[in-house]
Amino acid sequence: MKVKEIKELTDKEIQERIDAGKDELLRMKLSHSISPIDNPSQIKKVRKDIARFMTELRERELKNK
Repeated sequence: MKVKEIKELTDKEIQERIDAGKDELLRMKLSHSISPIDNPSQIKKVRKDIARFMTELRERELKNK
């Protein structure tokens, strides 16, 4: 997801996506440890998406202070 698209989301939507991303990341890591997944770079992509969401939330937090 692009930064421009993330900026259009509300705080609640961003938090929901962070939670969903963390769940997905956990499932991917577990399934990868049991049997290798087809594309392990997906794990990296999910981690970066979570970081983008968290960065946007933090920027909004600092902007409101």
